[in-house]
Amino acid sequence: MPYDFDPPAALLELCRLMARQPLLVLTGAGISTPSGIPAYRDKDGVRHGRAPMTYQEFTASSAARKRYWARSMIGWPRMREARPNAAHRALAKLAAGRRIAGLITQNVDGLHQEAGSEEVIELHGNLHRVRCLDCGKRLWRSEIQAELEEKNAYLRGVEAILAPDGDARLAEAYLEGFCIPWCPCCGSDLLKPDVVFYGEGVPAEQTEAASRSIERAPALLVVGSTVMTYSSFRLCRSIAERGRPLAAINQGTMRAEGLLNLKIERPCEQVLPWLAEWLENA
Repeated sequence: MPYDFDPPAALLELCRLMARQPLLVLTGAGISTPSGIPAYRDKDGVRHGRAPMTYQEFTASSAARKRYWARSMIGWPRMREARPNAAHRALAKLAAGRRIAGLITQNVDGLHQEAGSEEVIELHGNLHRVRCLDCGKRLWRSEIQAELEEKNAYLRGVEAILAPDGDARLAEAYLEGFCIPWCPCCGSDLLKPDVVFYGEGVPAEQTEAASRSIERAPALLVVGSTVMTYSSFRLCRSIAERGRPLAAINQGTMRAEGLLNLKIERPCEQVLPWLAEWLENA
């Protein structure tokens, strides 16, 4: 086995469950923190720092958009440079071996796809894409970064505390003279990362795809998530209401704690590779 630890009883139970049938998997921020991406919440589900910008604030105020893009220009490189870790790779291996029935993620970093997972349902979108709210034009975030760095060369090399999802804590003084990106198609300044902001609903397409997956799934495995957001908690509640097993690999408190059939409180980047190898040799 790739990791030297005695498997807890819950992990052996999960092994046996997955040996009988493939599980649907739901992942959260905890699977990407070993890749260097900060999480919004701690192990007890308490949010770090101040609340992120809401959809209503972003769309209503050009000053808010300026603040968002200035901070994002500094924070985005960390997201761009992040690479999949052992947990992402193990899930891709499990999928290739038909040990999981599908993958839903709350993360917006694209690391599952980079690790080799296919047909990932991205509940909250993908930070590598940008969308114009006026004309619908879609762009790559890398294109926007190049434009931001060209127009705001004075911010290059500025050090700031990194925050979740490509954000950074930037002093207000740096915002003076900052030039935000504009849509190359319609000229609008309502360019927004193609992710779900706080106060914004999950797109119907993702909601319906996740619901269909839950309807078909014999069980659900939550990895690295407190499931504090309703979009993820409702999936846990739905599988439990169907009388199907709900398992978790997560360190700390979860909103769905009372619904769980089993829980493994060890780092997912240790557990998932161990699980993948056990199933490969079963």
